[in-house]
Amino acid sequence: MSVEGIVRIPLRRFADERGWFCELRRESLLPKPTVQTNVSTSRKGVIRGLHFHERGQDDLFTCLQGTARVVVLDRNTGATYTEDIGDENPVALYIPGRHAHGFEAITDLLFVYHVTEEYDPADPDEHGIAWDDPRVKDLWSTTNPILSARDTAAAF
Repeated sequence: MSVEGIVRIPLRRFADERGWFCELRRESLLPKPTVQTNVSTSRKGVIRGLHFHERGQDDLFTCLQGTARVVVLDRNTGATYTEDIGDENPVALYIPGRHAHGFEAITDLLFVYHVTEEYDPADPDEHGIAWDDPRVKDLWSTTNPILSARDTAAAF
């Protein structure tokens, strides 16, 4: 079973003695344009999510440094998708926000996500599903993640 709407975009890194260069996103490849870019760092063992958006925010996930395990759950069908992205697998994943999605820091990492809606703290479109929901709990590499208070409070 596959998760409908995920777009996998291979990223090309051009490396030399100075480091590397990579194009992170090209709007013409995306189903919807992105309007805000967020950056986070996470220590190994952190899980961020699972989150979903009722009003249509989609996310484009990219791991710039380290390795992240992305987990996606189609809340309607129960289908799942997972992929480790980052240093060894430079790809961007476009995820429709109706699906619950999150990532685990397999290593310490630097993560970028472009979103199709601006965040409104007065009316956030953030909803949660527990990281250890029975449909996804076996997809993570850890059984004892580091979680935010909000993610800890998420219920099945």
